[in-house]
Amino acid sequence: MRLSRLAFLATLALSSVSIATPAFAQVTLKMWSIDGDNGLYTKLVEDFNASQSDIVVESRLLPFDDLVNEALKAFATGQAPDIISLDNPDFALFSSRGAMLDITDRVANSDVIDTSVYYEGPLASASWDGKLYGLPKATNTIALFYNKDLFAKAGIAEPPKTWDELLEDARKLNDPANNVYGITWSARAGEEGTFQFLPWVQMGGGSFKEVNTPGAVKALEIWKTLLDEKLASQDVLSLGQWDSTGTFNAGNAAMAISGPWELGRMATDAKFDWGVALLPTETEGGPRSSAMGDFNLGIFATSQHPDEAFKVIEYFASQSDRLFPEFSNIPPRSDIPLPSTGDARTDAALKVFQEQLQYAQPRGPHPEWQKISKAIYDAFQAALTGQMSPKDALDQAQATISGIVG
Repeated sequence: MRLSRLAFLATLALSSVSIATPAFAQVTLKMWSIDGDNGLYTKLVEDFNASQSDIVVESRLLPFDDLVNEALKAFATGQAPDIISLDNPDFALFSSRGAMLDITDRVANSDVIDTSVYYEGPLASASWDGKLYGLPKATNTIALFYNKDLFAKAGIAEPPKTWDELLEDARKLNDPANNVYGITWSARAGEEGTFQFLPWVQMGGGSFKEVNTPGAVKALEIWKTLLDEKLASQDVLSLGQWDSTGTFNAGNAAMAISGPWELGRMATDAKFDWGVALLPTETEGGPRSSAMGDFNLGIFATSQHPDEAFKVIEYFASQSDRLFPEFSNIPPRSDIPLPSTGDARTDAALKVFQEQLQYAQPRGPHPEWQKISKAIYDAFQAALTGQMSPKDALDQAQATISGIVG
C-alpha cells in the first residue's frame, strides 16, 4: 500500500532515531541532474536533507547537453554518482549496459511507490528487458501556444488544426514592422530539436525507425518554408525551448511550440491573452502525436549505498503532489489531480496538455538513442540551413538509422 507523504516522512524520521548510532554513520550520496527545471532538484534535495539526519545528498546540476556524456565518462572511470536523473530516452543507454541498478524488487516491496498508478509510457521508459531500473520524476509533452490578441487582430478565429493552416496563419500573423514573427520553436542541433521534430515525423506516418516517409518530408519542407520566408527568427536553429518560448512571452512571436513547464512564467510574463491548442496534424482529422518528455530517476549499479539511494527515490515519489503547484511539472501518475491554479488561462491550458499527453509517444527506447537522435537533428539542420533538400537530408538520416536499428 502506498503511504501518504506525511506518513512517509514520519517513517523516515523514526528510522533515523537510534541511540547507538554514532554520528559518523551518516551516509553521503551524490546526485546528478539537470540545471534548471524551475529549481525542482535543488528544492527537493534540500527538503530531503532537512527531513532526516541519516543521509546527506550532495547535488550537482549539469547543463542538459552535457549530462549524458559526463555520466558516461564518470561511469567508465568509476566516478559515477549514486543517483542520476536522465532524460527518459537516454535511460536505455545506461540500463542496457548494466550501468543502472535493477530496482524491480525494491519497488515491488516499497510502501511508498505503487507502479499501478504511473502512466504506462513514462514507466516503460524506465524499464529495460522486463526489469525496472528507474522511476519517472514527471511527464510532459508539447502543444501549440498562441497569442489570442494577435489572432484577433489578424482576423483568425481559431488556432490552426493542420500543418497547412499553421503555415498560412504564420504568414498572416507575421509582422516585421512590429517585430513579431508568425511562430517560434526549437530546431537546435540537439535533443530538444529532436523532441520537437519527431512528433511531426510520427504524424506524417513515420517513427524514430522510419524518418523519411512522404509525410515526414512534407513536415521538414514546412519547417524550411517558415524559416525561408522569415516567418520565424533564424535563432530557432540555436535556441532551446525555454529561450524560444521567451520570444513568444515577450510578444515577439504569435505562436510557439512548447510545453507545460512554461505555464508558471507565462502566466506572469505574457502581457496578452493566450491559449494552448493541440499540435496541428498533417491533414484534418489525421493521426495525432506529440513528444513524451521529462526525466527518470535511477541509481547507478556502482553505488555503495543502494538502500539509502532508494530512500531518496522514494522521497521524490512521495512529493509528486508538489510537482505542478511548485515546479510546473505534471506528475507521471493518474492518482494526483492537478489543482486549480486560479488562472483561467493556465487551467484551460492544462486540460489541453493532458489531452495532448494521450497522443504522446516515447523517443525510443533504444540503447543507441543518442546516435538515432543525432541523425534526426543533423538532417533537419542540414535542410534548414540549405545544405541539403529535406528529402535528401531525411534519406541520409534513414540510412544511418537503418544501420543502427537493423
